[in-house]
Amino acid sequence: MFFSLNSWALGFVLFAIVFGATSVGVFVGRRLRHRSDALREPFAVLQAALLGVVGLVLAFGLALAVGRYEGRRQAVVDDANAIGTTYLRAQTLAEPVRSRSIGLLRRYTDASIALSETIPGSPEEIAAIRVESGFQRQLWALAGQALEASPNGSAARLYVDSLNEMIDMQTVRVAALNNRVPSAVLALEVAGAAAALGLLAAYLSVLGRGFVAVVLGAVLVTMLLLVTFDLDRPTRGLIRVPDTPLVSLRASMDLPPAAAAP
Repeated sequence: MFFSLNSWALGFVLFAIVFGATSVGVFVGRRLRHRSDALREPFAVLQAALLGVVGLVLAFGLALAVGRYEGRRQAVVDDANAIGTTYLRAQTLAEPVRSRSIGLLRRYTDASIALSETIPGSPEEIAAIRVESGFQRQLWALAGQALEASPNGSAARLYVDSLNEMIDMQTVRVAALNNRVPSAVLALEVAGAAAALGLLAAYLSVLGRGFVAVVLGAVLVTMLLLVTFDLDRPTRGLIRVPDTPLVSLRASMDLPPAAAAP
């Protein structure tokens, strides 16, 4: 539900929910101000307990989002390393497999960079994965030719090992991109934060003070929620998973191959 919204719509929804609950709390508190002596102690205990629980939930959700973000960053680095190793070992193959494999690996890296710019689960991501898979099949067929031409050579066998690892890394990376924080956890964070701030606003309004403090608290909680949601949106928003390792690798591929054909 939240993942399908763009960044502006997501920020507006979070702002509306949190500040809406805060406004309702202020309104209810002002209506009950005449009973402040009777409500002060129950409200204080309830809002303190709820704020503590919500703080733990927010911290738990942020930890989940940060962990997934770091996993996606590491997957990009591992993918770039696997492609780079395969590219270097392809240079040790005999012609014509060598030149054809090097050309396909350059195009495969372009497709891998394009995958970094797609939204997980979107038709664009599916198309990018399909393009990568097509290059993988062609590269694997060429690897089979290299093994057939040199069944006892070590260059072809090492190349096949790195190519297999590169193909596996695509699965790991796609899985990391689609490994999002469960929607139930995010919904619980939003609902809990709204309820806690609403109750805090009602308590402070009953006492007749602290309106500015609860507004600042609502702003802080909204920003925390937005950061948590943004970390879980790897290809859009303010916090994105960088594709710098892949871009740097692709730039290095424009240079002449370091190893000459055997």
